[in-house]
Amino acid sequence: MSAANELLAAVHARLTGDAQLTALVGADAIRDRLVSGRKLPSIVIGDLVSNDYSTSTEAGEEHLLTLEIWSDANGRMRTQDIAACVFALLHDAPLDLASAHLVALRHRLTRTRREPKAKLHVAEMRFRAVTEQAPRPPAP
Repeated sequence: MSAANELLAAVHARLTGDAQLTALVGADAIRDRLVSGRKLPSIVIGDLVSNDYSTSTEAGEEHLLTLEIWSDANGRMRTQDIAACVFALLHDAPLDLASAHLVALRHRLTRTRREPKAKLHVAEMRFRAVTEQAPRPPAP
């Protein structure tokens, strides 16, 4: 499994494993796409861009992850409350990855907006993660 996929799995596990966040969004509300007809609010795992971030001594990657929080509430407050909970769960979180080491996971920005056609509020959260390849054990 690549570091990017491991990062996504660890983020998903962290979010779905939190009782406070589950109370805010409900069970099964964290997905990789917005599904029409499903109950809102929901958290959608959006874009993930991975770049080589190797040094002369370490193999590494930079991952730019976007999470979207969708709500049909009358105002932005609900999306902002959920975003605050997601921030607390992920910013500087020590997530375990199987084949890579998570060096850093940092929140970069949160942008809220109203989607006029859908009449939904969305908070877009962007995170930056850096991973290094886990060291291989020395050859016998």
